Amino acid sequence: MSMNGIDISSWQKGIDLAAVPCEFVVIKATEGTSYVNPHCDPAFTQAKSLGKKLGVYHFAGGNNADDEAEHFVENVKGYVKEAILVLDWEITAATNSVDWVKQWLDRVHQLTGVKPFVYMSNSVVNGHDWSSVADAGYRLWNAYYYAFGVQMGYNPDAPLPKRMGAWKAPTLYQYTSEGRLDGYNGNLDLDVFYGNAADWDRYAGRDGRPEPEPKPEPKPEPVPQPEQMIAYRIRYGDTLSGIAKRYGTSTAVLAQLNGIQNPNRIYAGQVIRVPVRTAGSGQEAYYVVRPGDTLSGIASRFGTTYQRLVQLNGIRNPNLIYVGQRLRVR
Repeated sequence: MSMNGIDISSWQKGIDLAAVPCEFVVIKATEGTSYVNPHCDPAFTQAKSLGKKLGVYHFAGGNNADDEAEHFVENVKGYVKEAILVLDWEITAATNSVDWVKQWLDRVHQLTGVKPFVYMSNSVVNGHDWSSVADAGYRLWNAYYYAFGVQMGYNPDAPLPKRMGAWKAPTLYQYTSEGRLDGYNGNLDLDVFYGNAADWDRYAGRDGRPEPEPKPEPKPEPVPQPEQMIAYRIRYGDTLSGIAKRYGTSTAVLAQLNGIQNPNRIYAGQVIRVPVRTAGSGQEAYYVVRPGDTLSGIASRFGTTYQRLVQLNGIRNPNLIYVGQRLRVR
């Protein structure tokens, strides 16, 4: 389960959150030891009135960590228990990054009783040993743009980077700064939160517990027998959940079938086994055409010929296929 949302600063001053579709909004509140975003409170008030989940963040200035933490808390004390608290760490050249970040997080936790998140680019996540931060229970908001120069809407299945440093996975993920949503004429940072509204409230400390309750492990789904499989070669932009949806199965089945420990970590060129539905005495498999596909390319991927696909699907012109078209490949 996941939620889609945005993060904003004074660059998006005046944004009408009633017109922009989002389940949560994270707003810049402070920076350094003196700056306060004058547009934070109006945005926070509107978002709260609309029932959005909320977050506020501090942009680190590299001054004394305790001073910056106290400046942040002083200016967001009315939001505590209403919003998740976040440190935005973008000082890439600092030699004391880990100590500074840990000190800021600890001080905010001490003052509010809420454990903040830390926002970092994926290069920073992997540029230092953040074990002391991760082991202390501070959650990661990872920024990694998997498709530079591409404007997009929400993609809750956005592919994650292969390496996540001291964390197994992020809790929040910012996957583009070129998001385009109805109701706003400009680029937006788009984010996915890996949890539900109740999880968000717990991270905000609304019920006094910053950590979600453990969830029981789901029972594994039965895995089809080998004779019901096809080999699928993963393409750039694929997600395991998207492949599962395309072939009428589940992410859990694909992960179990292929020994994939982290469903968010697959890579282009990887070949996985995918179960196919059977029809009558024969086996049928289908593929949904994606941008950039060609009939010969699809045929190669499924170990057949484009002539066979033409025959199976009654295609008159092999050069004319369209995105979203459902093709029988076996």
